[in-house]
Amino acid sequence: MEKREHFSSRLGFILISAGCAIGLGNVWRFPYITGKYGGAAFVLIYLLFLVILGLPIMVMEFSVGRASQKSAARSFHVLEPAGTKWHITGYLAIAGNYLLMMFYTTVGGWMLYYVYKMARGEFAGQTPDQVGATFGGMLGDPKAMTIWMLIMVFICFGICSLGLQKGVERITKVMMSFLLIILVILCIRSVTLEGAAEGIRFYLIPDFGKMIENGLGEAVYAAMGQAFFTLSLGIGAMAIFGSYISKEHRLLGESVNICLLDTLIALMAGLVIFPACFAFGVDPGEGPGLVFVTLPNIFNKMAGGRLFGTLFFIFMSFAAMSTIIAVFENIISFSIDLGNWSRKKAVIVNGILIIVLSMPCVLGFNVLSNIAPLGAGSTIQDLEDFIVSNNLLPLGSLLYLLFCTSKRGWGWKNFIAEADAGQGPKFPQWARFYISYILPLIVVFILIMGYWQKFFA
Repeated sequence: MEKREHFSSRLGFILISAGCAIGLGNVWRFPYITGKYGGAAFVLIYLLFLVILGLPIMVMEFSVGRASQKSAARSFHVLEPAGTKWHITGYLAIAGNYLLMMFYTTVGGWMLYYVYKMARGEFAGQTPDQVGATFGGMLGDPKAMTIWMLIMVFICFGICSLGLQKGVERITKVMMSFLLIILVILCIRSVTLEGAAEGIRFYLIPDFGKMIENGLGEAVYAAMGQAFFTLSLGIGAMAIFGSYISKEHRLLGESVNICLLDTLIALMAGLVIFPACFAFGVDPGEGPGLVFVTLPNIFNKMAGGRLFGTLFFIFMSFAAMSTIIAVFENIISFSIDLGNWSRKKAVIVNGILIIVLSMPCVLGFNVLSNIAPLGAGSTIQDLEDFIVSNNLLPLGSLLYLLFCTSKRGWGWKNFIAEADAGQGPKFPQWARFYISYILPLIVVFILIMGYWQKFFA
């Protein structure tokens, strides 16, 4: 059996876990929903829910991983009481990781495509309609979509093939460092644009009036959903990194560090986007098209726009890759834990499998665009995203919560003993009632609201 590696440093654990959490939700979805719901007013509510929703579940995933020294594929087998069926949760986690990669690799490929386009200066001199047509043209070209997806898969599995320390940890440290440097450069450029001050005020001064105008209930649910989904909780994506760390530090402190880094990246992404939007008179709440249509148009108008546009999409590519590498590492660990495979075999087999599984998403925008699984205008990607985001993430999180608090599961005492092993802040014992009874209800509410908004709103 493959010998289990561990992180060489605490920093490696924090950066890789944060890289898994950061992903594109922070720098793609966060800015446009913040723009829609009143800027800083939305950010304040989001931060509240990040603490009361995301943080406890993250600690639980890490605890299950560290106590079992296994990935989600085997962790419940190790910790569950005899005769119980908690290990079924592991199969949901496996499904969630594969399903996530079925469409995330494609979106990651889009980012690489835009790095290529920006670096070549292909947007220079184009009209807004021509810039918009570039994105539509890419989606309609199955060959280009496949090539860029393949490049992303080969890069990320190649990194994982080098091992945890020599590949995943070492390269993620470098990538995350460059991600932060690029983000700082972009922030400085954006906030120094003429007319950027209005965007900074919009972003940093709360406007609850606009939030109420757009629907307070919707804003609260959007903040709740973003805080919940941004950390990729519920499918064991974090649990694997718990199995790679020592018991030197308590898990609450580690989770806080990861949430802080995750939030810092999201907030800085807003400081790139909002000042630039206001400087050039663009609505910052336009939706996902903000990244692929609106921002390239802004870079076109900006002095040095080709350079800053290229840096922006390199940043976006790193954000995508950090998540993909983390989830690939998880998928590889499933094969090692379940089949006693070598890392090399796990990489090759899963590399081929992920490529095959990614093709429906790639073709869903062109060859298979007639398939609308969730109604008119929907794509195969929408279905895959719905299954993961609106089903497996909340269901998995609910099962982690119940497993760590129920007497019929691993139980509160075992969870606290693991979470509090080491140095650092202890997990608050007074939160037991909230985490055992109230937080599961909130997760159920998120699950139900996901269906309501998708099919009835």
